[in-house]
Amino acid sequence: MDLRSLEIFIQVAELNSFTKAGEKLGYSQPTVSFQIKQLEQELGVQLFDRIGHTVSLTDAGKDALAYAQKMCHMSQEMILGASRRYEVSGNVHIGMADSLCSPLIAREFAKFRETYPNVSLKVTPAGTDELYRLLDHNEVDLVCTLDDHIYNMTYVMVSEEKVGAHIIVSSKNPLALKSKVTIDDLLSQSFILTEKGMSYRRMLDEHLAKYSVEIHPVLEMSSADLICRLVEKDVGISFLPDYVTENAIKEKKAVRLEIEDFDVELWKQIFHHRDKWVSSQMEAFIKHLSGISLQD
Repeated sequence: MDLRSLEIFIQVAELNSFTKAGEKLGYSQPTVSFQIKQLEQELGVQLFDRIGHTVSLTDAGKDALAYAQKMCHMSQEMILGASRRYEVSGNVHIGMADSLCSPLIAREFAKFRETYPNVSLKVTPAGTDELYRLLDHNEVDLVCTLDDHIYNMTYVMVSEEKVGAHIIVSSKNPLALKSKVTIDDLLSQSFILTEKGMSYRRMLDEHLAKYSVEIHPVLEMSSADLICRLVEKDVGISFLPDYVTENAIKEKKAVRLEIEDFDVELWKQIFHHRDKWVSSQMEAFIKHLSGISLQD
């Protein structure tokens, strides 16, 4: 049993395709099929069900995949330990909620780049549903969401953090002077929000629906930072994560409202598919991301 066969096996399992695995690794489809067949003969089990053009892991294949990932990971660790000249290198593709790109990527990437100069990063901003699709189709290596707390055995959670979120208004807005605000107080206000269905916007809509209230914003956009700046100018009010509004609050340009019977839990979670092989570069970036708190 050689590592090449195990690497091919891992890629076929992740991509659900002999052809795609061959394209990714630079092998022909017959070579991939031959290597998988040899591995099955060596292990004495069938690793994949092949029905039509569909390839899926058997139960024995799922068990073998876990061992194959561990063996390849151990091989990488041995190389790291045996050669001081070896540096972590390669590509990492992460899917991420748009509003997390600034605090997690723009502000911190220079530090990661300094430590791992040979690792390149690709970031795809997307909504939560699209992030799930990208992860399930192995189009990204891992994702970072800002949404409800996720419980799903299909994914491996590597880091999570509860994030504060409030409705904010300009310090010039009359609501800023009230110690307690009701849902009814909000109805006369102009809202500026992220697009409908996007993470915390969806959570706001779902919460207000409990009171038979629907918001029709005067402006919708993806940039949370720009929304915050418009709120500071008293163009409207919004619902945003606290890390986005922290500077505006400190500078007393905006105020977070305390609203009766309004409790929305927002979570930053980083996870990958349970069948994903965690490469050394992916492990390095996971460690980097996990060390960044949005509460700092």
